[in-house]
Formats: sequence, C-alpha cells, structure tokens
Amino acid sequence: MSDMITADLVDLDLSADTKEAAARALAERMVALGRVTDLEGFLADVAAREAQMPTGLDGGIGIPHCRSAHVTEPTLAFGRSAAGVDFGAPDGPADLIFLIAAPAGADDAHLTILSALARQLMNSEFTDALRAVGDAATAAALIRGDETPAPTTGAAAASASQNTAAAPAAASAGTAAAGKDAGSEAGERPFRIVAVTSCPTGIAHTYMAAESLENAGRDAGVELVVETQGSAGFTRLDPEVIAAADGVIFAHDVPVRDKDRFAGKPTVDVGVKAGINRPADLIGEVRAKAARGEVTSGSAPATPVERAGEAGEGYGTKLRKWLMSGVSYMVPFVAAGGLLIALGFAIGGYEIKSAPSVLNHFVWTQSDSWAALMFQIGAVAFGFLVPVLAGYIAYGMADRPGLVPGFVGGMIASQINAGFLGGLVAGLLAGGVVMAIQKINIPKVLRGIMPVVVIPLISTAIVGFLMFVVVGKPIASAQKGMTDWLNGLSGSNAVLLGALLGLMMCFDLGGPVNKVAYTFATAGIAVSNPSDSAMKIMAAVMAAGMVPPLAMALATTVRGKLFTETERENGKAAWVLGASFISEGAIPFAAADPLRVIPSSMVGGAITGALSMVFGATLRAPHGGIFVVPLIGNPFLYLIAIAAGVCVTTALVVLLKGLRKPAQQAAAGGSAAGTAATAKEAKQPVAA
Repeated sequence: MSDMITADLVDLDLSADTKEAAARALAERMVALGRVTDLEGFLADVAAREAQMPTGLDGGIGIPHCRSAHVTEPTLAFGRSAAGVDFGAPDGPADLIFLIAAPAGADDAHLTILSALARQLMNSEFTDALRAVGDAATAAALIRGDETPAPTTGAAAASASQNTAAAPAAASAGTAAAGKDAGSEAGERPFRIVAVTSCPTGIAHTYMAAESLENAGRDAGVELVVETQGSAGFTRLDPEVIAAADGVIFAHDVPVRDKDRFAGKPTVDVGVKAGINRPADLIGEVRAKAARGEVTSGSAPATPVERAGEAGEGYGTKLRKWLMSGVSYMVPFVAAGGLLIALGFAIGGYEIKSAPSVLNHFVWTQSDSWAALMFQIGAVAFGFLVPVLAGYIAYGMADRPGLVPGFVGGMIASQINAGFLGGLVAGLLAGGVVMAIQKINIPKVLRGIMPVVVIPLISTAIVGFLMFVVVGKPIASAQKGMTDWLNGLSGSNAVLLGALLGLMMCFDLGGPVNKVAYTFATAGIAVSNPSDSAMKIMAAVMAAGMVPPLAMALATTVRGKLFTETERENGKAAWVLGASFISEGAIPFAAADPLRVIPSSMVGGAITGALSMVFGATLRAPHGGIFVVPLIGNPFLYLIAIAAGVCVTTALVVLLKGLRKPAQQAAAGGSAAGTAATAKEAKQPVAA
C-alpha cells in the first residue's frame, strides 16, 4: 500500500462540516497529486455511490468510496475531524474519514489491499492509534501497515476507543449466552456457520462485514467461514464446508451469486450493514432457526428489489419493496404484450381485435393475418399481468413458497374482474399466509414435505377462499369504480391528472414514485379494449418520462461550460435514452446536482403531461418512446408537448446552474481580496 497513501493525502485537521465538503477536501488532495483527473466527475461518482447506501459505520467511521473512470490509480485519503461529519451511521458523526478511490478497471492486487484496510477498520487498536496520532506521516505509515499500532491502556484507551468499543461490547454481550450451548446443539463439535458478504462496489463494506462476523463468531465459540463476493472476485466456499454447516448468513446489498449452493439450511438474510453492526444478533438468529428446524426450500434468482433489510426497517418500507418486486417482474409482460397489440392495431386497424383465431385461420401472404397474430400473442401476454404481479409480490415477501398461492390468487383476481387491485391484494394475502405458516413449529418428520406439499396446499386453499368468498367482490367493485372514473375524466380534471403524473414520473427518475405512476398508466391499457382516457394517461406518462434525459442532453449541448466533461459525455447518451423513454438517463445529473436538476425536471414533466392531456394524445403501447410515434394519436401535438417540457426544463437547469457560477466566483473573489488585504497589512512596518 506504499504508493496508495502518503502524508500529502492525510488531513488531521479536517474542517468540513458535511460529507460532501469532506469528500471534496480529500478529493482535492488526490487531484493535486494527479491521482484524480476530473474533480467534479469523481465527486459525482462518489455521490452516486453514497445515494445507494450511506457509508457511515458504527464507531465514528466514514468510508466514502467508489469506482470511477476519473481515477488514475487506486488511492486512499484520510481525514480526521474534531467536530465529526455525518455519514449516516446510527451512532452519530464520523471522526475518522477514509476516501477510497478505485479506477474503473482496478486490478485484483490493489483491490485486495483496499479490502485489507476495510478489515483493519474493525480493529479498535488501529482506529485508536489514528485518533491519537500527531502527524500526517505517521498516520500514513499506520494505514500502510509500516507501523504497528501500540495497544492503548488505562484512561487514555477508554477515551480513545469510546466510539469503537460500543459495537464489539454489544456483540460480546449478545453472544455470551449463545456460546454456552454451542456444543449441545451440534453434538460435541461447535456450531458451524457459513456466511456471504457483498456490497454494491465490493470494496469496503463487503470485507468489514466479513471481519465483524468472524470476530463475533470467535467470541461466541462458533466456527464461522465467510465468502466475500467483492470487487476482486470471490473464491467459492468448499462444497464440503457448506454441506457441514448448521446455518447460513447472507449479509448483502447485491444478489448473492450461486445462491442455490446454500439451499436447505437455516438462513438469515439481511443487508451488509447488519453484518457490520450486529453480527452477534445474526449468529443468534441463525442458531434459533436451526433449533426450530427452519430451513430454506431453495433459492431462485434474487428479486430486483431485495426484500431483505435491517431488522428495524419500517413496515412501509417493506411494503414498498414487496410491491416493487411484483411490478418489476410484471413490466416486461406489459412492454412485450402492449407493443405487440399496438403493432397489430397499426397493421390491421382496430377491428383486428375481432379477427378469428390464427390457430384456425392464418394466411402467410396477408397482412391482416400477421396483424391478428401479433394482437393475439400480445393478448396472451397481457393475460399474465395480474398473476405475475400477485405471484412476485408474494415471492418478495416469502420467497419461493409464495409463488403458487400468489399466482393462483392473481388468476382468480383476473377471472372475477378484480384487475390490478385484486392482484395487489392477492399477492399480499399469499405472502402473509405463507409467512404465517412458516412460523409454525413443525415436527421434524414433516419438514421435508413442507415446501413441496404442505405450504403450497394450505396457502393456496386459504388464498383461494379469501379471494372467491371474502374480498374478491368488493375489490372488483372498487376496480370498476376506478375504471368508470378514468373513463369520465375530461377538461380540467384530465389536465390536472396529467400534470400530477408528470411530476411523479420526474420525481425520482425510475424510482418507486416513478414506478407508481407508470404502473397506474399501464394498468389502464392492460386490457384488450382500453378506454380512450386510459390511452391518454399512458401517452402523458410516457411523454413526461422522456423529458428529464432529453432536457439534460439539450442543456449540455447549449451550455456545455456549466457541466463537467463527464456530464457532457453523459449528455450524448441521454439523447438516445430519453428518446427511448428511459428516464434513468438523467440519474447521473440528478445525483451530482439534485437541488437544481430534479425540481427543473418536475416542472417540465408536469407541463408535458398536462399538454399531452390537453392535446388528446393517445397511446396503446406502454413503452418505446419516439419509436412508437406511428402508434400515437395526434402525434404532431404529442411531440410539441414533449418539446415544450424539454425546453422548460433545459431553461430552468441552465438558469439555476448559471446563478451558481457567479455566486462561486463572487466568493472566490472575496476570498482573494481578503488574502490580498492581509498580505498588504503584513508588509506594513510595526509601530514602535
């Protein structure tokens, strides 16, 4: 690590009061040494990583880090703050701040060194020494490993390790009781656990969680082996080690690779920070599951929105994740089915919906036959929407055992005309029923057939009864009421709805709020004969979703000096992404400057949504951007609505960023004037 950190990359008197200012101060040292080529571009990458998950850790540590194309070589900068900087840790501000910069294609050797540092941060003697060190050169030597931290003793140790001692102390207390019966639960040998840790960048949290779990395992008298799935790749645990394990811990924020290897064992599945902050609790949880005989039935690919999270995660957050799990699996069916139906209408006209089945009547040389084929394939795809939505909501809640009752409940919702509302309710019911069944203490003789026979049988019967007899009819009535309301929209009500949906589409650029608006729109057209109002809503939603990336592309073109080189490059890609209705194309701009980009995008999106409703534009396809313009009703006015929103957003972004530049220049000028005045005074002779 000799070339990764030097005394020039250490600031023992870091004066920054925010995490952004702290990252900037340390990054400027990297720029001065030529380790970072574009300060603003690099800071945008740091901010984007920070937006995924706070990088503050218990014990007063902050580890902002990222991979970036603006980093020339792996670099580490260290800052010590007397006041502390909030990096989102549960126990308060961080006084030890490590900015880790890895090139986009960093080699394994360097990443392994950074991983070793992450493990060192769990060592209280190491962090105590950094708090006590008096000069930058010694601090750099400690971090490089050139100097070994001396054990702290007495009152000085108590003061220096006040922050870092809290988590290990809690771990020891939590595992004391568990350690007593380690042998009794697994015969004469210790209880055995295998664990997997991973995080989005795989540089820091992955290895810190591994170190924390290993330390807690030793304290508890447990044999614990960790597979770190980090940036430097990963070495799979020996299958014999996995087979001999009594339990499994997943501490991850990205999907576990080859998860099926761990099926059939008691499993605790949490976020990576839980592995760092409360390892003893996780060990206790997996031991308790083993004692109850709870095992996983297998492991399908992880849902796009992970259902696992911290134990203190609120019900509202869990509910959002469960719903987004269903929506994310449903969207491809919406896109494929909707586009096929729209193409069928474009080729054969709206009367194609009455065409006979292509199974009995298909002529290769007739365009109407091809139109009917596309329409009928699309209609079949649409028939899966509600079952898939319900099935994967249940899957997000209860894993694979939730699929059968979820799909069956969703199909019942379709048959009784309960629509998407019925699918939502069926999915939540199925997941809840399965989770309740899984909590029952089952005799060992029945555990083998639970996931294959008992859970599917009982849960499906219960969900079917509830959907047919109890909640189905009220939900169907509510769905009909909502459909009638949409069909009756006109005038100012329609315009206001278009503006609201435009605001939602541009609020979080592909996030939960954006998905709610998109799902609302696609629900209306997910039938073989959607209403005119439903197609107007779909048109407004797609138009508004195209505004942010197109506006950022235009802004970087007309006023490139207001943007970094990286943002200008991203602007070129944003033209294509925006034209394709991929709102996420504006995320790099929003991450770097959210207070200017997001409000501007929302204003433009609201204008576009409202104008689309005013112009009466309709859309039968749920996706496609400008590539489905031939399928749009009133296409010319529709494009004008998009152009108006793009221009408004562009103007606002340019104006707001332009106001920022003079303010920064004025501040710089004032600072320079003050420096000049000080220098002038210094040259005056001292009066006798």
